Amino acid sequence: MKWVLQWLCVLAVLMASSCLPSHKDTLPPLQVVPKVDLKRYAGTWYEVASYPTTFQRGCLNSRATYTLRDDGSVSVVNQCNKGSDGELSTARGRAKVADPETNAKLSVSFFWPFSGDYWIIDLGDNYEYAVVGHPSREYLWILSRTPQMDGSLYEAVLQRLRAQSYDTSKLVKTPQQSAGGGP
Repeated sequence: MKWVLQWLCVLAVLMASSCLPSHKDTLPPLQVVPKVDLKRYAGTWYEVASYPTTFQRGCLNSRATYTLRDDGSVSVVNQCNKGSDGELSTARGRAKVADPETNAKLSVSFFWPFSGDYWIIDLGDNYEYAVVGHPSREYLWILSRTPQMDGSLYEAVLQRLRAQSYDTSKLVKTPQQSAGGGP
């Protein structure tokens, strides 16, 4: 339940941040990938690095599993291990395509009526990695199909993020290790 409450707080901040003027208004629009095949995007992704968020504090083995639904939306299950005993923490949500032309802009909700932008801004040709951002550039996740990402690929992703006006110095690598029931 605590995980869900933390997601609610983040979604409320996402919604509020989109209403407030800031220096970020001078940034160029965030570019998404040209097209996402949601069938190929479905499955499990491991978090390689992210901007720190309160709802993920203390997480190990952070991962997300996406499953296509018959109505065209996507089921989202975020999991991580927390605490000294590695307790599994799970948050369930639903994503809806916000831009059907590309499928790269989604709106994710973990608690109705709150939702947040989930934009796919970089994606491997073979869907081996993905980068998810927010138009405000306040949130960022680097994901991989495997718990670890090749160092040269990671550096190339960082270069593309800098070109999109992301501050890559704020990224924190996510621990992916054995912890009570983790992958």
